[in-house]
Amino acid sequence: MYKINTNYQKLPGSYLFSTIAKKVSAYKETNPEADLIKLGIGDVTQPLVPAIIDALHGAVDEMADKDTFRGYAPDLGYEFLRNAIVENDYKKRGCDISADEVFISDGAKSDSGNIQELFGTDNIIAVCDPVYPVYIDSNVMAGRCGNYDEKTGKWSDVVYMPCTRENGFVPEYPAKAPDIIYLCNPNNPTGTALNLDEVQGWVDYARKNGSIIIYDAAYESYITEPGIPHSIYQCEGARECAIEIRSFSKNAGFTGVRLGFTVVPKDIAAGGVRLRDMWARRHGTKFNGAPYIVQRAGEAVYSAEGAKQVAEEVGIYMKNAHALKDGLKDAGYEVYGGVNAPYIWLHTPDDMTSWEFFDFLLEKANVVGTPGSGFGPSGEHYFRLTAFGTYEDSMRALERIKKL
Repeated sequence: MYKINTNYQKLPGSYLFSTIAKKVSAYKETNPEADLIKLGIGDVTQPLVPAIIDALHGAVDEMADKDTFRGYAPDLGYEFLRNAIVENDYKKRGCDISADEVFISDGAKSDSGNIQELFGTDNIIAVCDPVYPVYIDSNVMAGRCGNYDEKTGKWSDVVYMPCTRENGFVPEYPAKAPDIIYLCNPNNPTGTALNLDEVQGWVDYARKNGSIIIYDAAYESYITEPGIPHSIYQCEGARECAIEIRSFSKNAGFTGVRLGFTVVPKDIAAGGVRLRDMWARRHGTKFNGAPYIVQRAGEAVYSAEGAKQVAEEVGIYMKNAHALKDGLKDAGYEVYGGVNAPYIWLHTPDDMTSWEFFDFLLEKANVVGTPGSGFGPSGEHYFRLTAFGTYEDSMRALERIKKL
């Protein structure tokens, strides 16, 4: 008789955004006339820029010619894309990263969930709280998190590092060092960001204690303030202790196209085994590569025209973020984020719980957001709005909220 992985049964309910979708669908069914504005899921709304579309068309034409047709992609990804990444994302920022340390994938979410396979199940993980749910859920599935306490909203074997207004959304170092530390910078969901000195502090802490940092830099293209690192490899010693995960979803609108990459430096080793080699083995065994046409589209992001066009789209979303933040502040809300990330993190009014405020906004304003408690216990009494809608919808949502 076969046996299932019982760790899956430990997961409470469904994935956060699946729960939101079900609640919205149920509301729409009973209120078919409702004009809903969705600022919940962090999905982009602007179309792919012309430089990317041109690259896609060109690659499709190549696939129609027997002389230029491509089959399976190389294990690490095509050199043209990995070289473009190294040159533009790392060398230009003074980071010592080589092309054979870059692994192309179908997105940061996949890599965030899969990277934990490199580590034993007895490793202790630490996460910022609130946190992107995939970090914890994927470790729960592996059997690394212990048991869930519904009263506290915490897992027994997870180290939680609260990020709240009281500590300026800067996590404190755990007294007992964890083995694996997850950092998302700029942060999802709070929209706040650690500066270079603060990230350097985490690198120093990890090196001192023999920890590994999983650094999610999915929102680095939204950084507007000086002093915020675009890569953890801008920190001294990061090559010895940090794995960086990147995405094309939010900077170039690839949420429906799917492309990302992970950097695993050769300097990271445990017991004489390099994690880079382990990830290469895992990559070659379990993944057949992102499509050639998509990797060509990724390359176009780094072209002069592509970079300009992509930056303009990021600017559109950040215009939304600034307007939402300023408007909500004027309306009396306590608001964070929206400066180095496309997320608005607001404190719920009148001591409402996150889900109470979700229902309140849905029913009274027909606006959909994300309850902060879905990101962890420290997210209770907070609420996330995304700036990925159109400017018109963002302003309509703002006006509705102001009237409540």
